[in-house]
Amino acid sequence: MYDIYHTPFSTEIKDTLITVEKHGSDLIYKRLLKGKEETEFLLLNNDGDIVINPIEPVNTPKKLTSFLLIEFRRPVMIRPGDRKTIYLTFPAEIGVFVMDAAGNHEVIDIFTFSRVKFTLYGSHSKGLICKYWESDVFTKAPDTDILHEGYIELEIINDSSHMMEVTKAVFNAYGMKIYYGNRIITMKASMRIINKLLAETDFSTYPTTSRFRRSMELYTSRKLIPTGTKGIMEFGL
Repeated sequence: MYDIYHTPFSTEIKDTLITVEKHGSDLIYKRLLKGKEETEFLLLNNDGDIVINPIEPVNTPKKLTSFLLIEFRRPVMIRPGDRKTIYLTFPAEIGVFVMDAAGNHEVIDIFTFSRVKFTLYGSHSKGLICKYWESDVFTKAPDTDILHEGYIELEIINDSSHMMEVTKAVFNAYGMKIYYGNRIITMKASMRIINKLLAETDFSTYPTTSRFRRSMELYTSRKLIPTGTKGIMEFGL
């Protein structure tokens, strides 16, 4: 499903059919859900390839925030000075890009099969609106359905002098680096605990192989300049 498609083409993803038809020097893009037309538009003077891959999971149903909050279904306790790795799931969002011969790409469609909502992290006056997701906590990489979710390999570093309880993680989509293969979508991140109320999260890269590719980043394709890539957790862990 996640791949580069040469036009014209048709591919079915779950109950969704995506087609791109040639119309002279133009392309007609359609996305249909259960046979009902949902999205259609004309790409004028365009004969580029279409790329479908997972993107930063903060864009649907509306683009309200660049932050993702994952709430743990059970808390994690970590000793002072220790570092441990856990695994969390995150919702999958799917981006459709058009790419020209020079490799330039632009997003043309975004959709998801995951049910997600928004939440407020912190106070009403100073808090952050975040995309919300609830996840089990795993000690090894979980099996996931790549149409619905991926997993984050999260290293927690406790730089405080206290035993810490962690119940959530807040991530900034500007720093996300998403990788995918035939069966997995994944990211690698860290959480550095500074004290009982403050931590920061960030992302790192994986080595890529022919079977393990890095997704096109939505914020890069939109040529947005990030104000920062770390997630600052200043309203508690």
